[in-house]
Order: sequence, then structure tokens, then C-alpha cells
Amino acid sequence: MTTPGMVSRLDLTLDPDPRRVIVRPFVPGESVEVVRQRVAALFERVVRLDDDETRHLLQQTLQRFGSRHHDLEATFRHHYDLVRQRIAGDGALSPTARLLVGAYFSQEYAVEAAALCNPSIVLHPDQSDLSQGQLRTAISLRQIGEGHLSSIGFATAVLSPGARIEVADRGGPLLAGRRGSAKHRRDLFAAGLEEDGWHDEITAEVLSALPDRFDDEDFERALGAVPVDRRATAAAHTSLERLREAIAASYAVSFPADVPLAQRVLWPLTAVESHGMEDARFVRFVGDEGEPAYHATYTTYDGRHISVRMLSTTDLQHFEVTPVRGPAARNKGMALFPRTVRGRHLALCRSDGETIGLTTLDVQNRWQQPVPLHIPQHGWELTQVGNCGSPLETDAGWLVLTHGVGPMRRYAIGALLLDLDQPERVIGQLPGVLLAPDEEDSEGYVPNVVYSCGGLLHDGTLWLPYGASDTRVGFATVALDTILNAMRV
Repeated sequence: MTTPGMVSRLDLTLDPDPRRVIVRPFVPGESVEVVRQRVAALFERVVRLDDDETRHLLQQTLQRFGSRHHDLEATFRHHYDLVRQRIAGDGALSPTARLLVGAYFSQEYAVEAAALCNPSIVLHPDQSDLSQGQLRTAISLRQIGEGHLSSIGFATAVLSPGARIEVADRGGPLLAGRRGSAKHRRDLFAAGLEEDGWHDEITAEVLSALPDRFDDEDFERALGAVPVDRRATAAAHTSLERLREAIAASYAVSFPADVPLAQRVLWPLTAVESHGMEDARFVRFVGDEGEPAYHATYTTYDGRHISVRMLSTTDLQHFEVTPVRGPAARNKGMALFPRTVRGRHLALCRSDGETIGLTTLDVQNRWQQPVPLHIPQHGWELTQVGNCGSPLETDAGWLVLTHGVGPMRRYAIGALLLDLDQPERVIGQLPGVLLAPDEEDSEGYVPNVVYSCGGLLHDGTLWLPYGASDTRVGFATVALDTILNAMRV
């Protein structure tokens, strides 16, 4: 049952734009041996070019593609550095030749050529130059390109009285953030190793050599401190490689300040993300001392397994990525509360794949076994239920937008209300569907789906961005009083 007359769909959509491209490394070949041969052969063909042709080809390439990207020459230098380790005898190459080599090992990738969907919306850190009643917001987007590869993009929008929204221009060259070293916590690193069942003498020795907070260089020094004779065995080599894999799961990404938010792309950078970063649920979290930060939980996919990672940032410019641990982090769809509740860090989850639960972060930073909140019970949600982003705080309770899957894998959106002080208690439920696929939503990359990763309350209105058929993004509004008054115990 759909609750009639409650939601207003806005006449605005964000459609996938194949012109939005980034530059990725390109390495020809399939198997490791073929790649090695073809990289060496391509390199040899490029270096045999004379100086005039090298210069001409580089100029042509920069003229053709330069306006589509931020500092294309820097990207070519970076891609040259990535392949030079596979190449012998490159010392005599001129700077121009190195750039051209980098160009041959580069390709454009249209990040949202296939689809644009599953948004979340939060308060933007910049609220300057606005009129009374306006609010600037940051919208995260799941971008899907060739090979169903997902990344995270952004848009900026201003909300105005009268349920008006204006999305800022998303044009201009994109930039994938450059990876950097994260600041790691030894206790979290140790907890992750223990959870993965990986603990031996080598691991203990490395952990004992690390400070409480350390970076990648500190980690490499700790590995190097293991005596050579103890590193010589096959078991020790395996332990060291597992440690490197574990530390690589945490990293930092930064963007230049002059690159607008809509031009920033969070691109998969680790093995666990190699097949995509999906459905980021952003929340503006305010700490107990009043300090704001942004966090987002998202799903990673490596082609076989999923896992949960968390993005943390204070400015949407510098991001840190860390694994999420614990029994509650074993499925998709975690969403953090925007503040602590009676001293507890809480999150919604769906650890069993079909039930909305509430989980608590313990002193070891592990998300504990969840308390069930809502199981599939209505016809439109009998397959499974989950959250549509972080809870929204109201005077009446925590408003939780939910999604449910019904016949023919049709996704719709509903709502729950949780007690403010004891969110384990469900104190209200929308009797019907809040937002369901209409005729237009029955066609797309994944038909019959409306899905959101987070809404926003402003001036007595619930703003709900949603993915339509995993193809485009739409926007809807509903008066907060209307939805709360429709809740039933």
C-alpha cells in the first residue's frame, strides 16, 4: 500500500553523463607474462621514435585531451613512473619522451557512462553567500561505468524555501584523488588481524615495534626490523605479505582545494575495491565536544567478496579510508548515527542480509552483534529490508528511511521511528510505502527500483534524493509533520 498524497516528486533529475571522464592507467595484455612482453614491446616502439615525432605526438595528445583533465602532464608522469619499474634502460629518456610513454600507458574512463544512482545528502561545509532560508548541501553519488565498475562522485545543491532545489553545474574536468599514507592505529590494526584469524610470531613482533599511531613508513621500518634469518622461511614470507595487504586496506586520498567538489572522484585504489565502491551513506557526525566531521560507510567488492569500509573527512577534500570490523559489518548497508546516544556510537545494519538491526561500537572498535529492529513483514518488503541511510533526528524520535524488496524484485521506500534515548525501541512505522517506482522507474539499468542512501531535514521538510532504476537520480520532498503524523505504533 502506498501512502497517498504524501510525497512530492520534483521535476529535476541528474542523468548519467558519458562526458565525465578520468584518466586511468592502461596496460595492454591479459596474463602476467603477456602484459610483461607487451609493456616492454610498446616501450621499445615509443623510444625508437625520433625527437621531432615524439614532440609532435605529445603536443597532439595534449591538445586533444588537455582541456578534459586537470594537469594531464602530471598524470602522464605518474603513469610513466608506474611502468618504468618493468622497463630496463630508461635512464637516457628525455622529459618529453617520458611524458609520451606515460600517454601510451593511459586511457580515459567514463565514470558514469552506464548509470548514476543511490545518492545521499548532507550539510555542505561551506554555508557562505546564501540568502535567508537557504541551505547548501553536498550530494554523494554512485557512478557506474564500463564493466559495472562503481566509484563515488559528488554534486553540490542549494535548498530554498518552497521546496526548491538548484544543483550546481557538474561540468569541467574530473580528478581522481591521489592516494597517500593514512595514519593507522595499532589497536585497530591488531584487532583486524585477529578478526581475520592471522596472528603468529612474526605478526606479534611487527606489532610490538609499532607506535600507537603510525604511518606507512613506520610500518615498513617495523617490517625491516625483523631479522633476515627470521624472514627467510616461506611461512614468514606469507606473514609479511599478509601484513602488507592488511595495512594497504587503510589509506588517504586528497584533492587540491581549487578542484570543485563536483569534479572530485573517489576511485577504487585497493584490491578489495577493485570491482567497485558502492552506495556510500554519508552522515555529518557531531562529536560529544561539538566537533563536526563527515563519515560514510560504503561497500567494497573485489569480484568475489564484499566488505565494508569507512570514509572520514572534515572538509570533503582530505579523506581517510579504514576497514569496518565486527559481526555487524558482514553485509551491505551500514549507516552511522549522526551523534552518540547516551555515550554509545550506534549504526544501523543488515548483517543477516534481510533484517534491519541496531549495532554498537565496542571499546575495540568492533561493531557488535546487532539487535533486530525490523523484519520483512509487509507484502512490499517480504524479500528483505534495509536502511536508506543514517537516522534523522527529530523531536519525536529517530526517523529511519527504509527500503524493502517485493515481488519481481521491486524496491520501494518506507519509514520507521525509533526512540531518541533508546533506539532499540521502534515507536512508529509508516503503514504503507512512502515512495514506490512509478512507470518511468520501470525502465533503466536495473528496472523497478527506487533507492536512497540518505535524506536530509531542512525547514520542516524531508528532502529525499533517490536512485531511479539504478540509472538516474531524482528528488522528492515531504513535510516532516506529515510523515510523523502518519506513523503508527
